[in-house]
Amino acid sequence: MVELHDDKHYVNDMLRKSGQFTLPRGWLLEDDGQDLDARLNSLDLHFPTVGKPVRGRGSHGVKVCHDFDELRAHVQALWKESPAIILEDYLAGEEATVTVMPPSDEHATHWALPIVTRFNHANGVAPYNGIVAVTANSRAVTPEEYAADPTYSAIAKECEGVAKMMGLTAIMRIDVRRFTEQPGSKFALFDVNMKPNMTGPGRPGREDQASLTAIAAAQLGWDYPRLLKEMLSGAQPLRRLREMRPENV
Repeated sequence: MVELHDDKHYVNDMLRKSGQFTLPRGWLLEDDGQDLDARLNSLDLHFPTVGKPVRGRGSHGVKVCHDFDELRAHVQALWKESPAIILEDYLAGEEATVTVMPPSDEHATHWALPIVTRFNHANGVAPYNGIVAVTANSRAVTPEEYAADPTYSAIAKECEGVAKMMGLTAIMRIDVRRFTEQPGSKFALFDVNMKPNMTGPGRPGREDQASLTAIAAAQLGWDYPRLLKEMLSGAQPLRRLREMRPENV
């Protein structure tokens, strides 16, 4: 199930077909031997455009391309490691991430932890946490900010809806970004992350190694052990997991 939903195009296509979620425009581009320039010219591209692999880790392979030549070169580079890539409209506004917890005895359905906002991007993309610790460029959105800007609550509800539609039985994280830099601009979903980084500060020298999910949990007053216990509270019987099929979620 994770392997299937780790394909970003599969998930994006499913979300678009549902008509329930806000996403940027996007296209799948496969290396099928056809003329690349003709393929790109056939798309209604608006620059900047983001090119990224259909499967990826962190920000690997994600690049904001500002013109046709830069996009062509990036597509050719991506095709060397993946026969299919995704092109998307660049979302210019605030980036944030939403961790969604599975149902448990305490929660009847999927529910979102406090949103974490991100800043100090490198060339329009949040750097990989192995290079820059997320604690250096991310913080939880405060209750006062939630109250002042209803778009935070709106996108959290959308992320909960994604998890529910996919039948998620474990923690997940969805990256979102505003369409523009204007305050209050609407958020769109741009990356459904089935395998979020779950690092936490636990020994000397790693005090700054909280994951984005751990930052969100801390806003609720949870330390890292409490977060792990909350994750375990949503564990499902092995029999149910074995019986799950993609067509049933």
